[in-house]
Amino acid sequence: MLIRSLRGVLVLALLGGCAGLHAPAQRIVETTSGRSLTRAELMERLRASDVVLLGELHDNPHHHAIRAELLTALGAPTTVVVEQLPRGAAPALPPDADRAALRDALVRAGFDAEGWAWPAHEPVFAAAARAGHGVRGGNLPRELARRLAREGGEALPAELRAPVDAAPLAPQARRALEDDLQQGHCGQLPAARMPGMVWAQRGRDAAMAQALREALVAQPRGPVLLIAGNGHVRRDYGVPQLLAPQLPGRRLLAVGFVEPGQATTASEYDLVWVTPAAPRDDPCKGLQIKGAAAS
Repeated sequence: MLIRSLRGVLVLALLGGCAGLHAPAQRIVETTSGRSLTRAELMERLRASDVVLLGELHDNPHHHAIRAELLTALGAPTTVVVEQLPRGAAPALPPDADRAALRDALVRAGFDAEGWAWPAHEPVFAAAARAGHGVRGGNLPRELARRLAREGGEALPAELRAPVDAAPLAPQARRALEDDLQQGHCGQLPAARMPGMVWAQRGRDAAMAQALREALVAQPRGPVLLIAGNGHVRRDYGVPQLLAPQLPGRRLLAVGFVEPGQATTASEYDLVWVTPAAPRDDPCKGLQIKGAAAS
């Protein structure tokens, strides 16, 4: 990140240490103190929260496996809102479904199996089905997200635009979001396209926030959960930034799932769970974004 607090530097140093030969393969870190937590302590915090936001790096199988374990350990059935389905989707997931049946049920609900590299997320959906959790979509329809990227905030429906307007980003959070969007596009995102990309991100966050609010109305006693990418669960510019002002007195817990050496700060997440890195090729190799030459 461009902006790191002193606490953030401390947490970064702790996470970076996890890459050493004698470091544990996984570690749960409280960002405000740098203290390590046990899984039992994390579960206590999870059960005591009203809304729990569990992040991910989409291509890291450790993140999906761990979150599947958390859904299993949670106990009582709850509502799980997911980025991987459009808002309003409510698939019926048979608890004993095999991989093919689970995939088919999700696809019928709007899941993009190719785009989400199925079966990467299978552990999460299978665990939710076995535990009896209700799975609900939280994302914008793809075409609406594309319209936001092209046209800006005027394309966002009023019910989602209002909470975004009511909770403007702080300048440093806006810079952090723009920096992450630029990095996510391998440094090739033209400046002219940045405002639209910010609106697309904010629109997705607003949709997920609304889905979580609706889940809390239907199930007043939490926790309700969000499964989404790390950027969406960040406290400084993600779903919590929109949701917290609308849920005064409610307890939100944001958990980022990261890899060794990945920078993070106390303003981003309440807890970070560091895992082994996923093997991956350079995602920017040979990439050329249309219009980048104009930036």
